[in-house]
Amino acid sequence: MSLWRLLRLAASFPPARNGIRLHHQVSSRIFVDVRSQNNFTRWPSPPVSLSKVGQRGAKRTSKIRTAELPQGLIALQPPPDEPVEAIDTSYPTVVQQAKNNMRRFEKCILLTRLYFEQAEKYGPLLGLKVAHKKTNAGPVPMAGFPIFQRDRFLKILVQDLSSHVAISEEFPNNASDRVKSGGLLFDRRVSRIITPGTLIDEQFMDPFVNNFLLAVYATDTSSRADAQTGGTFSEGDPQKDGPESRPPTVGLAWLDLSTGDFFTQSTSPSSLSSVAARIGPREIILTGNSDDFRDQAIDSFLEEYKHLCAFHQPDLRGSSLSDWEPTLENNDVPLADSTQFTTEEIKAGTSLLEYVKVQLQGLKMRFQPPVQRQETDIMSIDKHSLRALEIKTTLRDGVFKGSLLHAIRKTVTSSGSRLLNNWLISPSTSLATIEHRLNLVSYFGGNQIVMEDIVQQLRRSYDSQRLVQKFSLGRGDADDLLALSKTIQATQTIVTILTRKQEEQPLPDDVAIPEESHASRVEHENACLDSILSRLALDGPEALALRIAEAIDEDGISQKQSLEEDEERGMVAMARAVASAEGSEADMAMLPKKSCAKSSASTKANKSRESEYEDPCVIRRSASSTMDNLHNSLDELKAEKVQLEGELRQKLGASSLTLRWTPGLGHICHLKGKDTNTSISSVTKIKNVGSSRSTRSFHISEWTDLGLRMDRVKLQMKMEEQRVLADLREQAVRNLVKLRRNAAVLDELDIACSFAISAREQGLVRPLLNHGTSHRIIGARHPMVEIGLQEQARSFVSNDCFVGDQERVWLLTGPNMGGKSTFLRQNALISILAQIGSFVPAEYAELGIVDSIFSRIGAADNLYEGQSTFMVEMLETAAILQKATPRSFVIMDEVGRGTTPEDGIAIGYACLHHLHYINKCRALFATHFHALSDMTSHMEHLACYCTDIAEESNGSFSFVHRLRKGVNRDSHALKIARLAGLPQAAIELASNVLAQSRDRHSSAQTPR
Repeated sequence: MSLWRLLRLAASFPPARNGIRLHHQVSSRIFVDVRSQNNFTRWPSPPVSLSKVGQRGAKRTSKIRTAELPQGLIALQPPPDEPVEAIDTSYPTVVQQAKNNMRRFEKCILLTRLYFEQAEKYGPLLGLKVAHKKTNAGPVPMAGFPIFQRDRFLKILVQDLSSHVAISEEFPNNASDRVKSGGLLFDRRVSRIITPGTLIDEQFMDPFVNNFLLAVYATDTSSRADAQTGGTFSEGDPQKDGPESRPPTVGLAWLDLSTGDFFTQSTSPSSLSSVAARIGPREIILTGNSDDFRDQAIDSFLEEYKHLCAFHQPDLRGSSLSDWEPTLENNDVPLADSTQFTTEEIKAGTSLLEYVKVQLQGLKMRFQPPVQRQETDIMSIDKHSLRALEIKTTLRDGVFKGSLLHAIRKTVTSSGSRLLNNWLISPSTSLATIEHRLNLVSYFGGNQIVMEDIVQQLRRSYDSQRLVQKFSLGRGDADDLLALSKTIQATQTIVTILTRKQEEQPLPDDVAIPEESHASRVEHENACLDSILSRLALDGPEALALRIAEAIDEDGISQKQSLEEDEERGMVAMARAVASAEGSEADMAMLPKKSCAKSSASTKANKSRESEYEDPCVIRRSASSTMDNLHNSLDELKAEKVQLEGELRQKLGASSLTLRWTPGLGHICHLKGKDTNTSISSVTKIKNVGSSRSTRSFHISEWTDLGLRMDRVKLQMKMEEQRVLADLREQAVRNLVKLRRNAAVLDELDIACSFAISAREQGLVRPLLNHGTSHRIIGARHPMVEIGLQEQARSFVSNDCFVGDQERVWLLTGPNMGGKSTFLRQNALISILAQIGSFVPAEYAELGIVDSIFSRIGAADNLYEGQSTFMVEMLETAAILQKATPRSFVIMDEVGRGTTPEDGIAIGYACLHHLHYINKCRALFATHFHALSDMTSHMEHLACYCTDIAEESNGSFSFVHRLRKGVNRDSHALKIARLAGLPQAAIELASNVLAQSRDRHSSAQTPR
């Protein structure tokens, strides 16, 4: 008879009522492959070798009572196709549990101790020495590290190597699990999977940047060719409305687990790379059929982000917004927005939340309601423009200093810095939103004292966005609660400041709204402040802050932190001592370089701790009646201890006698000095535990009994402390929505104050924005170049820009190093600054709202993908000509320079023609092909401007960066070559060749 039939037959009998002897068991395993292309699956394993299951060493059977076993029928399923090999019980229990977890999470690195092939592979990468543990099955490679270094190695594995790490922890076994494990009290199970996109509160997270996890859902349609050519149609095209010609849609959903921010968006495959560049994800999960990712544009996206991508294939049939509700605050999706989410967005969002659920292993979280990003709501900045305009990093070195973000970021909170980063890569196209931000900047610019008071309070606040997210996880200690309380108190003070100043209605300074009467200015400011104050909700948070302040003892937190630091120093000192004695210099270099010397204060604290054997309490005794009663009980016991100590000193005649507790010896009586020779025969029930020349320790029953009673009270106090902290975290979660909204307002105030400070320090002006399609900028300056020149005590030459309805396209010529590229960039940057709500570097700026910014600047190749410099240039040019609209702003520099002059001129002319007659957008076009100025003379909305060089009689020259109308037909390349240090012989030869070339060209043009 087969085993499966025997088990079914056994399941049909009623359970026995007396004790039984268990010889066999059937276990169930969960297999999870988060990075494979297979669905997540749960199935029972086939029957394993029953004679080996449940063994522990020589013990072959376990006696249990049937009441401890799960009762009822055993639900059986057909065995899977692939058998799972039996568990090898030759390994020790700890090693076997690690091997089981490695099987279940085979794509993950198991921490905190590495075994088997993971130890051999990652041990050297982490700088860990790989040892071999002897077992009955042979030596097992293993490597480990102290727990206080976990974050350090997590950073290497997760952030640097983009690996998935499974954290294994101990969990107590219930009666049934103890039977299955052969009597083990604890089981080591994976509590969480940490990936680059699922960081929550790890110490190595960047506080100034969001840690986004992005899900991409691609759909398959028959018209991929349309998307690859840009997806544009001319009016009246009969194929535009055909169902088969609809371009494919990609659904995006991304969130930050550390803050709860949740967004969705639909886009086209051709825009996917640029959208991803704006989001800046740390991890990308792909959902959909593999055929859906064979689009040329998506292939390019996968090639660019392949180091961040993983496939995740949940069952998305029947996906709806109701699937999101359990993970959202208030369990609700805003009804006003629920009908606007596309099918692709819903599936991407469902896949994203399923992935997070798996990685967190059932840990519950609360995210903010999803915000749908519409491409029409923000200024589109493609990935090439983000890089060329140096928005977040410099073009050459890729560093933060020298970028636009570095030039304008004067925020004082980490959450405000994250919001500024998001604004900068996604400027608004809503005139109302922009004007609201500008009004706030104007108010703070005209009321500097108010601004300074607000900044002072913001400095006292903490990152409440990430704090409340920790509380929603059931995490967060007393220090986090205290930080939240201080943030709420800072918010209360800010409300008081704004309310008081709003009632005073002061007259703003010159930086306020231009050309308006005082009454109108006050009206604008009051409306702006009313909007800010109406969004701040303090009724619930105020009570929470008061409760936290009454319950938590800040001095106790400081003492506890000091003790933890001392303990860490001791562990580091021990590790360094071991490494010094047995290891190498490389082992020593791996350890933290913390000073092992302790201050006198910490030494005294340790001595006090050794004698009092109690940890500082972070909860005040007034936090609850139970805590107060426990403190009273402990005070009484301490009084008994003092009395007992005095009685023993008098009875033994030993003035140095102290009652202590040590981890190794427990409750002891301690003698030192001459008292060590004192006779203790007069005291009964004494047990000597140790002695030296100067000390002596022994147990006495009275102190042991009293100490145990004190221990029980302290344990009850710890339990009450945890209960109070849990209650405070629960209250914080109840105020989750209000706390998050208040935090969002504080972030906006932080950015507004930052902009006002920049406006005052750098001489910025408020821009005037409208729905037109022209730029009128007087005295425009480049924000980063100007700062760099100021550091060298040099001044920046400003320029005007009047590109728009009359002169839509400006054709710029002039010498190398003449400032053409700077002029192109500064006008694009001014548009970005204006639409994030910042003042701009100019004397006057009136701008039409820009829907997209495109740039073709600089030379770069992509040899890995087989793209030459000219090919990269043409790809960027093609994207501009395909996507630019009449509301776009385009800057193009030296298009066509990567090929022959004839081909380059032809391509340059074609681009100018397309921008002028088809795109009809604002465009600045710089070139060294001077013939283009003649070829485009018939274009009525194109104007020519140039820079120049001023030459002196002694042969020296200087650049004239001021633009003038006209064409400069000399690029002065040899002068720049001489400045660069080319040998004089090479310069002279180049001069001769250039003169001969010009003579031939002149003679060819002379009429016969």
